[in-house]
Amino acid sequence: MSSADWLSSGLIVLGLFFFLAGTVGLLRLPDPLSRLHALTKADNLGLLLVSTGLLVQDPDLLLGLKLALVWLLVSAAGATGAHLIAKRAVRGDGEDAR
Repeated sequence: MSSADWLSSGLIVLGLFFFLAGTVGLLRLPDPLSRLHALTKADNLGLLLVSTGLLVQDPDLLLGLKLALVWLLVSAAGATGAHLIAKRAVRGDGEDAR
């Protein structure tokens, strides 16, 4: 294996670790706001690391632009979804409000 393969594998494994950490945070943290924070931050960084690892594997400009666009769209969708969930949790009209 070349050094690019090792770097790519390391970045992808590190990204998968962040996905796992976000999932553990979602399952283990006590309140919805803490869960959202752990999940959105870890998933955002995990996707960036996996995308970077894929780009190292095949350094094509078009692929890099596609991966960057996917990362930006997923980040925007995650932030928007988290904002809406947090707003509902703060207002107290969600499932956790009893």
